[in-house]
Amino acid sequence: MHLSSSLLASAMAMGVSAGTNYLGFNSGATLADRSAKFKKDFVAEMKTAQGLEGAPGTFNSVRLYTNIQAYSQDDPIQAFEAAMETKTNLLLGVWASGTDNIDKEISALQKAVKQYGSKFTDLVIGISIGSEDLYRDGVTSKKNDGGIGNTPDTIIKFIGDYRKAFKDSALSKVPVGHVDTWDAWTNSSVKPVIDAVDWVGVDEYPFYETGKSNNIDNAGSLFDRAYEVTLGAVGGKPVWVTETGWPTSGPKWDEAVASVENAKTYWDEVGCRKLFNKVPTFWYNVRDSNPDNKVKFAISKDLSTKPLFDLSCPNTFKTKPRASGGVSSAESTATGTGKNGTANATGTGASKPNSTGNTGNSISNGSNGSGNNGGSKSDAGSGSGTNSPAASEPSNVKSASSKFDKFSGALYLAIALIAGFLL
Repeated sequence: MHLSSSLLASAMAMGVSAGTNYLGFNSGATLADRSAKFKKDFVAEMKTAQGLEGAPGTFNSVRLYTNIQAYSQDDPIQAFEAAMETKTNLLLGVWASGTDNIDKEISALQKAVKQYGSKFTDLVIGISIGSEDLYRDGVTSKKNDGGIGNTPDTIIKFIGDYRKAFKDSALSKVPVGHVDTWDAWTNSSVKPVIDAVDWVGVDEYPFYETGKSNNIDNAGSLFDRAYEVTLGAVGGKPVWVTETGWPTSGPKWDEAVASVENAKTYWDEVGCRKLFNKVPTFWYNVRDSNPDNKVKFAISKDLSTKPLFDLSCPNTFKTKPRASGGVSSAESTATGTGKNGTANATGTGASKPNSTGNTGNSISNGSNGSGNNGGSKSDAGSGSGTNSPAASEPSNVKSASSKFDKFSGALYLAIALIAGFLL
């Protein structure tokens, strides 16, 4: 079967990410006891990541959720100094949920640019304006008490505020993106956000996909489906995988079992087979930060460079290639094709942040929850006042999408052809 030149170009664009295919981890602003991280804590994480035994490349990049140092109003987060010391690439984050402005985030970043100059800006590979705000603003998150998000219009405004603030800065050349769950990206209401960014960040956790045979043997296929749907939804924008992983310990989640053995399998079947050195990837995670979350994702104990499992990649994989023809009818049902585009699957559990004050900074930690399609578990940013939480892992799990719009037959066929080409 031959693709038209326009479809071919689109397919190639969907499979290509901007710039280098970075390897990294996520890093929140607090430790597991909810105390703030400082430079030495970030340095320790970054050195561990870079020195991991058997890794299929150097994990010398880190994704942050905020520019603000915990326990401060708008001081630059000390991860910046740690990155300069360890030569670690930075995917910056602006915390954008539950606020009507990002002034303090901008102020902290402006201070960093002025104070550190090119030693800092040369390490910045991208910036995400927000993290899972669109998911948390959606119907399912509200139903599951998943926390306060923000609207597409507000995220677009924040993107404009950031670009305006740094138009004459070295950061003006840094690609701007937004991070959200894969099912959030398929909602047509977020298309203006897609249009406004240079790249799209997607968080995917098959572990949390309740009701979809989310056992470890099916995890690679579940990831592939979600990733392909994301590619089809974002109109050729580069896609970075900003969070994914499988827990090493904790309670069972539907058919999903948390174990070191299964974390290794997921590393191989998703990381090695699909992502590492192919797509900018930020794994979850080198160490855990949320004491309220009973499932633990850290691949290292006490930041040892000897990981909990063998990080080397196998030569063959168990996950079978997806058949040509793109999204199956079963997947169509899972993602929702009703008159109003509402997903048929229902979320279970809750993702409710618990907030505690700490020297004028709120600290929010998400508790356990679940949903049927997306899965997410993130360490959020730090800050103070009403603009951003001091630290959090706000959404443990995502949902069977808040709301989906039905694709037209022609577009659906195009996506199917593109997906088949990519595979």
